[in-house]
Amino acid sequence: MTMTSTVLQRPTTTPTVEKQATKATPTTTRRNRSTMAWSHEKLRFSCIDNIGLKQLWKLIALDTATPPAEKSGNVEHHQPKTTSNSNNHTNTERLAIPYDNCDNLADYLSLQRGVAQARFVEPSTPTTQQHMSLLKFLAINALELSAPATPLLLEHQHTQYKPHGWMQLSGHPESIVPTSTGIVRKRIAGIEDSEVLAYQQISQEPKTLQIVPAYFGLRELQTQHYIELQDLLAGFKDPCVMDIKLGTRTFLESEVSNQTLRPDLYQKMIAVDASAPTPAEHEAQAVTKLRYMLFRESLSSSHSKGFRIEALRLRGRAPLKDLKTCRSSEQISQTIEQFLAARRSVQKELLKRLKHMRLVIEQSAFFNRHEIIGSSLFIVYDDHRMGAWLIDFAKSRQLPPHLCVNHRSPWQPGNREEGLLHGMDELIHAFEEVYARSGSHRSCLKI
Repeated sequence: MTMTSTVLQRPTTTPTVEKQATKATPTTTRRNRSTMAWSHEKLRFSCIDNIGLKQLWKLIALDTATPPAEKSGNVEHHQPKTTSNSNNHTNTERLAIPYDNCDNLADYLSLQRGVAQARFVEPSTPTTQQHMSLLKFLAINALELSAPATPLLLEHQHTQYKPHGWMQLSGHPESIVPTSTGIVRKRIAGIEDSEVLAYQQISQEPKTLQIVPAYFGLRELQTQHYIELQDLLAGFKDPCVMDIKLGTRTFLESEVSNQTLRPDLYQKMIAVDASAPTPAEHEAQAVTKLRYMLFRESLSSSHSKGFRIEALRLRGRAPLKDLKTCRSSEQISQTIEQFLAARRSVQKELLKRLKHMRLVIEQSAFFNRHEIIGSSLFIVYDDHRMGAWLIDFAKSRQLPPHLCVNHRSPWQPGNREEGLLHGMDELIHAFEEVYARSGSHRSCLKI
């Protein structure tokens, strides 16, 4: 296993500590220099660079004996000048285990027990911090034994860790796993998954790469396959976020090819709108899946405008995920106004970005050769910057050689049109209208 982007950084110290450190003995100075802080933001596993793994786990383990108070402020506490050098050495040893002497797990655990006894902590009841530091040690030590260490860290991320500010507006909550390195892992069915193939082909087009999340490759962890993608929220502080599903059709033709009449879908339809079925459907008390899917699309703006607002999050507010019935032009405009909060600079930059994305899609060989179903436009901004990307390619499908699509023509069974660019056209028009009247004092939809 190989690793990359590994950074181990000395913790910051107060001026008082630095002044005292300059007066320390050479032995203490060496220990100060070797005392480093490990943080989730500083470590990422991948397959790019080769590093001396044995030395690396020793460095990472250095934070195991450092208590929380030290990490938040002073790193080491020294005795007054009147204290003997031996006392200074004793205090330093209580704060940092000499890991340079650790060549195996037994040495490490022996030193751990010594530190626990010095602090009057029972080894059988370790603190949460000690438990996680030991987990880090075991994970890194496993690398030396050619065992998969990353799943241990991934398990910790599943159960406890979520980066500050992380949110997921749509999709299955277990489908995306955030890490602490500006990367998210998205579950896929296998190495031949459509989304893998999509990102691999997009990676061959420099211009198209600019409008999608950065792709870092495949990972297999505990028999589960993932793709690693750019965390689009990384670097934003308390941002406003909007997820917009693109296309007039959000289902594959293969998903509705079965013409069997289904009573369960009829019941779902009348539960939403009892007048929706035709007289023949009422008599049969059943509908086909295609009929039901078209009915469902008509409930939102997908069918008429080629896009629908799936969810959004305003600054300081919890995400809103039930916006699919926002379908009239007035409802859409008011929702966009509320989202942009009359920030003309953001509106201007967003329009520029959307028009650039549309041009790239029109000129892209990948989009010319593929049917794009269920993809979304992800928009995020804060006080300092704005971003927009096209995400979700799980239902992208390569077209047969005899077919071509323009992503704007109406869908008919067999022509594989999905209205992706039609949705971009309508969305840009909606944002242009909001920008044009952003100076007026229109009442916004109260969200």
